[in-house]
Amino acid sequence: MSRTSASRRQRLLAPGAACLTLLCSVLATATPAQAFSGGNHEQITRAALGAGGWHPASLTAMADGTTGAIVANDHGEYFGIGELHCDNADYLDPRYDGHYPRTRAQADAEIIDCVGSSIDHVKRAVAAADRLVDANGHVVGAQTAISPACTWNDRPGRAKCEVLEDLGRGWHQIEDFYAHSNWVDRTGPGAVGVKNPPGLGRTDLPAFFSISRYSGMSRADWVKDATGHIPHDLATGCYPDRDHSGRVSDCANRVTHDGVLNKDTKDSPRSTVDHNFDHAHDLAVKDIERQWKEFKEELGRRYPHNGRAAAMICAITHDHPDRTC
Repeated sequence: MSRTSASRRQRLLAPGAACLTLLCSVLATATPAQAFSGGNHEQITRAALGAGGWHPASLTAMADGTTGAIVANDHGEYFGIGELHCDNADYLDPRYDGHYPRTRAQADAEIIDCVGSSIDHVKRAVAAADRLVDANGHVVGAQTAISPACTWNDRPGRAKCEVLEDLGRGWHQIEDFYAHSNWVDRTGPGAVGVKNPPGLGRTDLPAFFSISRYSGMSRADWVKDATGHIPHDLATGCYPDRDHSGRVSDCANRVTHDGVLNKDTKDSPRSTVDHNFDHAHDLAVKDIERQWKEFKEELGRRYPHNGRAAAMICAITHDHPDRTC
């Protein structure tokens, strides 16, 4: 069984299944404009991790904007799965649009899918870390090498590659959340509506992305808690990828990703409103700092004996941990 959301992805993109015309078209013409560009993902990830003792090759394996784990969700079939980019949680309250075609509950379901995918990946990274060191806390050289280069193919391999891949895939949609949602946004000038959704102007990190908050909870409990922390006017843009229902989104008459809500580049229309791009970039950096801190704390809780957690962190961040950890 695959390490990443296997049942979810197999239901959406079953091997050998006929490709739906619209989805095939999306994948064939997809560009990094769907998400923070690869360069922006790299800048965010390096800014968040760079002061954390990461050695150059290990940081590049995680953060590179073309080949790093942080952009694995932008390649191949993953590009067309909305939960991996926090897409399709669009909503407008009746005070802005009395006939909006999506409900708050439908929008919440997309956010929960995005959060759930991130939680699942980080949990898998915690589990894979067990193979980085032996029972006595000694680094296992064969499991911690990053040469030859890791391949982000969702298949079992060296433990370090699995940890980096799952962290990269789990963190990608968190970074995308800030570019794709109105969490940090200041509303544009003029009337609020489909072409100018409200901005929340938030400067805090959303509670529903705290992995430590949910690591010990049942799914039912964390879903209830996370849903309770979703602001009423939170929205992410509609994009023609697969949504919570497994269908390719029809974005007619909805708040869209393209041209309306995304801040994937500095010249996106929403980016230029009151420094929205900078707000999204800066809060994404702070959240990845939080994610890395909480991941290390989770290793400490999961592997408390014989210095194993500290050795795992060293193995993840060092280029030659068999010699330096």
